[in-house]
Amino acid sequence: MNQPVSGTPAIPVITIDGPSGTGKGTIASLVAARLGWACLDSGALYRVLGLAAERAGLDPGDGEALGRLAAGLDIAFRDGRVLLAGEDVSAAIRTEGAGNFASKVAAHPQVRAALLEWQRAAARPPGLVADGRDMGTVVFPDAEVKIFLTASPEERGKRRYRQLRGQGQEANLKQLVRDIAERDERDSQRAVAPLRPAVNALVVDTTSLTIDQVLERVLDVAQQSLAGADPLGG
Repeated sequence: MNQPVSGTPAIPVITIDGPSGTGKGTIASLVAARLGWACLDSGALYRVLGLAAERAGLDPGDGEALGRLAAGLDIAFRDGRVLLAGEDVSAAIRTEGAGNFASKVAAHPQVRAALLEWQRAAARPPGLVADGRDMGTVVFPDAEVKIFLTASPEERGKRRYRQLRGQGQEANLKQLVRDIAERDERDSQRAVAPLRPAVNALVVDTTSLTIDQVLERVLDVAQQSLAGADPLGG
């Protein structure tokens, strides 16, 4: 696997976790841009692995084989693109099928162990914003700021529907909502690194909020915390 340069323990980290469709990827990239920090899209790792596994004809239930594949995965992030063995797979990994396959392969401890150090090595000066499902609970448990974004399955289904239609793809809203609910159940019930807020995370319901409103809320909490204040008043 092509690993990024390892950071140091003193590098500040902001984690943004939550299920799909809550806007965590968008918020993470905006926060990173505003602060001038690196950004880690951990979900892309699992999506690339899912794509690679599907192409290799692997059973999504075979944790041992998937773990070996993950350990040797040739992935790179470059200029906003995601590369698998040099191939630009940025679009291929953003389909609904890729997301569902990624959720299945991510349930295996062998896979998560293989990708853990790669994710931790993404921390580099002056700081890292990491988005995913277990960034604040497992990957960066000592992160200075932990955010957990949520939204109703219905609202998340609508967002995904608009996104797919905007890309010229066919989509069924009811099916999207069902898929989201099923993925939430699978991710929250898995034995390894289940989807849940970290104990000290700020939970933000984005159902009725705009991207700008969520961004300002997250930035406010982050800046207060990094300045040494307690943004939750505890």
